[in-house]
Amino acid sequence: MTLPWESWDHILKIDPDKELVDGETFADACETGTDAIEIGGTLDITTEKMQRVVDACAEYDVPLYQEPSNPAVVVDDDALDGYLIPTVFNASDSFWVTGAHKEWVRIENGLDWGRTHTEAYIVLNPEASVAQLTDADCDQSTDDVAAWAAVAEKMFGQDIVYVEYSGMYGDTEKVQAAQDALDDSTLFYGGGIRSYDAAYEMGQYADVIVVGDLLHDEGVDAVRETVEGVKDAHAE
Repeated sequence: MTLPWESWDHILKIDPDKELVDGETFADACETGTDAIEIGGTLDITTEKMQRVVDACAEYDVPLYQEPSNPAVVVDDDALDGYLIPTVFNASDSFWVTGAHKEWVRIENGLDWGRTHTEAYIVLNPEASVAQLTDADCDQSTDDVAAWAAVAEKMFGQDIVYVEYSGMYGDTEKVQAAQDALDDSTLFYGGGIRSYDAAYEMGQYADVIVVGDLLHDEGVDAVRETVEGVKDAHAE
């Protein structure tokens, strides 16, 4: 079975708790050339904020996914192509490995399994909100990262392995190590991609790059450059 993200190069992640650059719209964000829109954030997220972005992006021809930070903010909307659910493999608190997921299944009446997919997160920036929320052990060597990636794919059957440096540009050796450890899973990378050059460089190691803060800080033109960068890297 072919999975949608196997053909992606770039994801634009929209944080419902953050504003867009003055004068820009969600329509502009959907027209950057990104392969998919992911709606999600770590702090101060509500279903109302999530729904606002879903409604604004639904009419545009770009795949639309929600990445809920906890079960309470999941939006049930046919406009969504699916749900990408983080499971933080290096979290010290097991709630963020399987506990939150169990709660979602427990409280949800008729979970749509066909549209629900997990992302095996390896969180590596200790200053990031996601690291602090999940009490992630970010002190991981290159060999550790490779091992986590192998565990995610080989032992737990994860289709997506996500190296997350949210808030800073990551160590390319660690991203390469994760890639080398995988046979079939798709490697996502997120963190600190703010230019064509950064997107091009990280695109040599990751299958898909995730760009988020750049949209809210600098706007759609800057995002469009990262789309071009990663696609050029993958075209070689």
